[in-house]
Amino acid sequence: MEDETGIIDVVAVAVRKARKNLGLSQEDLALEAGLDRTYISQVERGTRNCTIVVLARLARALKTTPDRLLVPQKRTRG
Repeated sequence: MEDETGIIDVVAVAVRKARKNLGLSQEDLALEAGLDRTYISQVERGTRNCTIVVLARLARALKTTPDRLLVPQKRTRG
């Protein structure tokens, strides 16, 4: 099934940005969220459609809320 809403890409960008803002590696985030590093990589590349439970775990590890990971990020230059 194709993601017609683009929400998978929105989550991918939001997770990557939040992780980098905290200075975490994918492995660090995986450990904090209780997930595998390859899973984090798939989420950030938009190839994994995570469940709402995993979204909540990621949000907690990223010190944010799940709803913030569902909001399209503003593009920055550079």
